[in-house]
Amino acid sequence: MPTHPLAEVFGFPTNNFSPEAERHRTTRLCPYNNKVPNCTKDKAKDPLGVCSVYEDDNVVITCPVRFRQSWIIADDVASFFFHPKTMWTSLIEVRLADKHERSAGNIDIVLVAYDDKGRVVDFGALEIQAVYISGNIRRPFEHYMQDPRRQHNMDWTGQVNYPRPDYLSSSRKRLAPQLIYKGGILNAWGKKIAIVVDQQFFATLPSLPAVVPKKADMAWFVYDLVLDPQQHRYNLAKHQTVYSSFGPALESITKTEAGPVEKFIEHLQEKLDEKLEAGYPPDAPTLLDIIEE
Repeated sequence: MPTHPLAEVFGFPTNNFSPEAERHRTTRLCPYNNKVPNCTKDKAKDPLGVCSVYEDDNVVITCPVRFRQSWIIADDVASFFFHPKTMWTSLIEVRLADKHERSAGNIDIVLVAYDDKGRVVDFGALEIQAVYISGNIRRPFEHYMQDPRRQHNMDWTGQVNYPRPDYLSSSRKRLAPQLIYKGGILNAWGKKIAIVVDQQFFATLPSLPAVVPKKADMAWFVYDLVLDPQQHRYNLAKHQTVYSSFGPALESITKTEAGPVEKFIEHLQEKLDEKLEAGYPPDAPTLLDIIEE
């Protein structure tokens, strides 16, 4: 069981001290096709170079750029968007606007198909959802970076705000709004959408109604990090692909299952009892109060 949360820092396991790993840590490099050679996560001048974290014995991807390793995701998603012989390329961070030219946000990656004259003939949208972290990840990161060789096996388990994956925030606060705003526009245009997620995160989502690939307008590409003991590095590997329809998938993710109302009433009764026992009258006037006035 890991004693600290850091699985990968600047692209390498924290106990990898190869010359390449040392160089990436020293110069804050990103090996996963960031928009610039350096890591820019959180702060460009003082980047938070944590690519993935431990959750028990699992490794969870927490940086969206981490999914760009060797551009495997682009090749995988292109097979869903286009016919095999299609000429295509990828464009990063493409602004999307609604009917009134109000921004609906940026699409992470747009795969564009083009003809032999370079004209756009089709496109599809790829959204990447890494996992948010609750707690403080910068503190153990900075502690490790002070002396990686000495701190790589640090014990962080007793620290306050120990960082952990926050799957609920990742889905409700990020993924669901992205699908509602950007996905709604793309779906209205009849364009396919691909969602790239981590295996551990996908396992926390509601069960999605699946369809056969040829009828799908949305696909979920689920990836995992697999340790290569010879390279002493984690490699991105596709775990599964789930094909779905936009409407039912969105409903499954955004719909909350209601529990029994009796439990909520019990909770209200407890809160009310606490207030009355403390000697505080209800804030709203009673019928007797109104009559007496």
